[in-house]
Amino acid sequence: MPGQVQFYDYNPVQQGLGQAVAEGLTRARRAIPPKYFYDTRGSELFEQICEQPEYYVPDAECEILTRHAGELTDLIGPGCLLIEPGAGASRKVRLFLDRLRPSVYLPMDISGDFLLDSARALSMEYPWLDIHAACVDFAHHLEIPEGLPDHHRVAFFPGSSLGNFEPEDAVVFLRKVAQAVGEGGGLLIGVDVKKDKAVLDAAYNDHQGITAAFNRNLLARINRELGADFEPERFEHRAFYNEAAGRVEMHLVSRCAQRVRVNGHVLEFVAGEGIHTESSYKYTPQEFRALAATAGFHPLRCWTDSRSLFSVHYLEHEPVL
Repeated sequence: MPGQVQFYDYNPVQQGLGQAVAEGLTRARRAIPPKYFYDTRGSELFEQICEQPEYYVPDAECEILTRHAGELTDLIGPGCLLIEPGAGASRKVRLFLDRLRPSVYLPMDISGDFLLDSARALSMEYPWLDIHAACVDFAHHLEIPEGLPDHHRVAFFPGSSLGNFEPEDAVVFLRKVAQAVGEGGGLLIGVDVKKDKAVLDAAYNDHQGITAAFNRNLLARINRELGADFEPERFEHRAFYNEAAGRVEMHLVSRCAQRVRVNGHVLEFVAGEGIHTESSYKYTPQEFRALAATAGFHPLRCWTDSRSLFSVHYLEHEPVL
């Protein structure tokens, strides 16, 4: 029946936010993992970021997926079990669902309410599609519910989310994907490429200030869930491309000297002191293929958009002997 979705809640977030904040904000270089951006409000703001003209990723990736939908569906084959970690609103999978006709679609996201709403909306649009949605912290666990059909498994990981991992952690994640899809399973993944600094700086500093609001929402979430007393507007959104490291960095920088109480700690911030909230690494196609190979993936195809801003890869899992 349209709108009916099998939902699995592995309760990934509540167990970790307090510990992550306590550890991340009491170290010399303060940092919070970017996965904690994605409460319901954060997920909504990210969807708005994807509509901003400066943020080129959605248009570039959609161009690739639309142009090569026939080729990629031929590579994958019909009737697969399609797994999408970090599915969000499941926008991009819509570009080839009718062609691919997977037997099961398994979207995963860390924000359970947002995931369930998105999965139900998708089910209304595709009443033939069997949807099983899993609320899970996919950075640590790729929980595949029991009882799903034992079909060819393919993971779909669009956007530039792989870049949020440190390179060594990206390899660990890709190994988890390899384990989830099994021998002969596939990975269709979007990878942001290195490019002009001005393009990248603009993408993470949109004119409407949506990315800034997304960044500050992390503090609002900590206030709400941990009883902290951050004043988000006292922190400046700062994002820039670190060319030497090959990554965009996002920070929340204190505008003044201030004291914040959070999770049993009293934190002293001096003016100009920051919290590192996200890194987004960029890879040339050659760099990404080398990274994926260490996790047991063999490259089959690589596509780029007409402006060479973004790449999409299809790889197959071949166990490393």
